[in-house]
Amino acid sequence: MRFPVNHALPLAALILLGAGGAHAADRRQPPPDLPVTGPAADYPVVVGEPFTIGNTVWTPVDQLNYDAVGQAIVGEGSGVTGAHKTLPLPSYVEVTALDSGRTILVRIERRGPMSNDALVQLSPDASAQLGLAPGGGPVRVRRVNPPEQERALLRNGGRAPDRMATPEGLLKVLRRKLVDQSPLVPPVALPATSALPSPPPATSDAPAVTKPAAKTKPAPAKAAPAQPAAAKPPLAAAPAPAKPSLKPAAKPAPRPPAASIPARPATGSTAARNAFVVQVAAFSSEASARKVAGQLGGSVSQAGKFWRVRLGGYSNRAQAAAALEKAKGAGYRDARIQSAE
Repeated sequence: MRFPVNHALPLAALILLGAGGAHAADRRQPPPDLPVTGPAADYPVVVGEPFTIGNTVWTPVDQLNYDAVGQAIVGEGSGVTGAHKTLPLPSYVEVTALDSGRTILVRIERRGPMSNDALVQLSPDASAQLGLAPGGGPVRVRRVNPPEQERALLRNGGRAPDRMATPEGLLKVLRRKLVDQSPLVPPVALPATSALPSPPPATSDAPAVTKPAAKTKPAPAKAAPAQPAAAKPPLAAAPAPAKPSLKPAAKPAPRPPAASIPARPATGSTAARNAFVVQVAAFSSEASARKVAGQLGGSVSQAGKFWRVRLGGYSNRAQAAAALEKAKGAGYRDARIQSAE
């Protein structure tokens, strides 16, 4: 006995299975508008193109070992954030107040400050955590790679725990570095350099001429009392001793200036011309050093196992400061002004 076969049932089962699989595939796909969280929230980072402030060109670069000192100013922004001219966005830095040594973690997420004499711009919350004055102050900025927990705190507008305070010994070194590279120092050093040309005038040699003259004058003075004893005839002989007394005085006079004057201007003029240099960088490869020196118009000198690239020398810090801006604008942020050796 044959039973009737319903051919529609297998077709209906296939349709149901296909619909169930489509719904399962839809459930496996995440919604497209889910927010990005975790370490992926800091990527991709943006480096950006070079830009100009005044006469200085700033070139952003993804420099991992960035460490610099300068002035911090207070600007806009929410949370513990900051603005920097060359670091990638976003990035994380430790900011140290050079007056107190207090150190905090800051998230760099804006480009700026648009002033050549300011290193970093901090938000009001970052400035308050660091304890800066309303107008800002000297700081050290060092790029770091903090753990994700601290990154998340800053991304969400919170504060990361304070870092260990910087010891006083290191603070002294950082303050000295800030003074050496500051373009505001030259006006203070100018009186010292202006005193260099003072040795050439003959005022310092005048006493050397008068002293021999003082020794020769007493000799005629002692002979003068003897002349009245000779009565009237010595009146004609009086000019005779005066002439030999002038000749000895004239002979020693040229000798001291001839020995002293040429030596002083020679050293003074050399020191004035080569008082300061700008040390751009030091390389372990001579070829690399000469390549950079050719780009900046500098010179190369060997110091132990390294090759130094320098600009200069310059007669004062005001001239060296312009060359320092040129070196920093080319990306050599650790360049500094030094006394010529």
